[in-house]
Parts: sequence; C-alpha cells; structure tokens
Amino acid sequence: MKTKMIFLAFCMTIMFCMSACAVTTKNTSSDLDAVTEISTSENVETESSEENVMSEGTVMYQLAEKDESVDDEAIGDSTMIMKIGDTKVNVEWEDNQAVEALRDMAKDGDITIQMSMYGGFEQVGSIGQSLPRDDKQTTTSSGDIVLYSGNQMVVFYGSNSWSYTRLGHISDKDEAEMADLLSNGDVTITISRE
Repeated sequence: MKTKMIFLAFCMTIMFCMSACAVTTKNTSSDLDAVTEISTSENVETESSEENVMSEGTVMYQLAEKDESVDDEAIGDSTMIMKIGDTKVNVEWEDNQAVEALRDMAKDGDITIQMSMYGGFEQVGSIGQSLPRDDKQTTTSSGDIVLYSGNQMVVFYGSNSWSYTRLGHISDKDEAEMADLLSNGDVTITISRE
C-alpha cells in the first residue's frame, strides 16, 4: 500500500511539472472546492481521482502536494538504507516492532553487523541487542531478511524453514545476485538512516 501511494504521488508530481511547463493556471474557488471535495470523499476511486487530476492543473498540484505530505509522514525519516559490503541493496522493510526498534537504533548512527556464512544458504550476525520478536514458522527465500532469537539478523541467499520474525526483503537482487553477494565468505552489513 505504501509503495502504491508513493508511486501515485510521484506520478502526480511528474504530471504537475509537465503541465506547469505548458500552462499557467490560476487558483479559483471552484478549483479549491474540487480539492476539498476530492480530499474529503472516502470512496473516490483511483481512476476518477486521476481524471480529476489530469483535467485540473491546480487540483493536480494540490493533490500531489497532499499525497506527498501523507507519504512523508508515513515514511519520512523512517527510510533505512542497507549495504552488503559496499553494495547498496533496496530493502522493502516490514511494518513491525522489530523494524521500528532497528530504525531507532540507526538514529544513533550506522548499525554495523559482522555476518558469517551458515548452512550454505544464509549469512547470520549479531545485532548487538535484542529486538521485539513476533516469531512465526516461515519458509524463507533468497533476499529475505529475518530476526532469529531476537538478536541475530539473517540474510538469505537460499531457503530455510524455521521460526523467525520478518524484517524485510531485498527487492533488487535475484537469487544469483544474492548468491554472488553472500556465498563467497563472511560479509559486513551496514544499516543507516537516509
């Protein structure tokens, strides 16, 4: 859901920029009424919102501005960056207490985790403190990031079934790329706030 909202806000911002270059619009009371009507309606479907946005340059700007502020509140300073060695990876973080605690740890500076290869399908390392657990029986896949025993981060380049708390998933690497990053010896993972 957050990804869709971010994408929608991004698209509306781009459309605004393109329309701003082509046409100068003037705020009118009917434009402001349209914004109020759109923002207060709970059942406005995406297609009709996009039609309203495309037909009214000012409405499009104000809607994009509203959506960006909502996204900033939802994500804001909560974005974390993860590197495996020197390679930045895109992580889709879970929305749970363990990730929130990890995010809080990163407020004080980078989190550096010395990982060790284990079992031929994962790298494991101590986080340095215990995080809130919500362990569930899970079958992992390449790119999954989980919490084990409350204080160990595990990053998979293979698969395993065990009781873990999910932390996130590396979304920009396929199985072969994950194996290249993780199967050739111990690595260091760095997590920082953006």
